[in-house]
Amino acid sequence: MKHIKKLQLGKNGLSEEFIGQVKSIFENETLIKIDILKSACRDKTEAKKIAEDLIESLGKKYGYKLVGYVITVIKFRKEQR
Repeated sequence: MKHIKKLQLGKNGLSEEFIGQVKSIFENETLIKIDILKSACRDKTEAKKIAEDLIESLGKKYGYKLVGYVITVIKFRKEQR
């Protein structure tokens, strides 16, 4: 079983550097988990907006699932939307 890469999203939020880091990880991986720290958002609706913005900036080959304050992002072979 492969080890799942984990990232933390902090007070800087979705910066260009963070999105670039996620894209570089997806060159070799198909699944990552992103922990949203309390300094990044305060409630679930804000966490959902962060997840949607991240997927929008990554492209149409990506999907996500939000459980609590953890975003699981998956890369598909084909475009989904």
